Amino acid sequence: MGDKVTQDVLKGFLEAFNSHDLDAIMGYFADDCVFFMPRGARPRGDQYVGKAAVRAGLATRFAGIPNVHYGDDRHWVCGDDVGVSEWTLTGTSTSGQQIEVRGLDLLEFDHNGKISRKDSFWKILE
Repeated sequence: MGDKVTQDVLKGFLEAFNSHDLDAIMGYFADDCVFFMPRGARPRGDQYVGKAAVRAGLATRFAGIPNVHYGDDRHWVCGDDVGVSEWTLTGTSTSGQQIEVRGLDLLEFDHNGKISRKDSFWKILE
């Protein structure tokens, strides 16, 4: 990766998620990264700080939705350090619940081109 965000970087990041490749995913993150999950006990969702905690949080996502997939994606770059990825998440939870939600990630990149903050949002279906 270079030192600025591009659509190719955003697409590669999403491809790493679809491959369920934690090593590839974590290669995009800065050591001091913060990840806000779309769900949690607080209005902002569960928060993971640092690569080890982010990796563990993502591992629970893949364990809870083993066939999770992000498709129908679009990506925007805002300057050199902000990216937005919009997608439809599909999958089946380990309890058998079918999931299909539209969501997006707000991504901030540091001066080395690594993700310093990932904030995920899902539409709530009723």
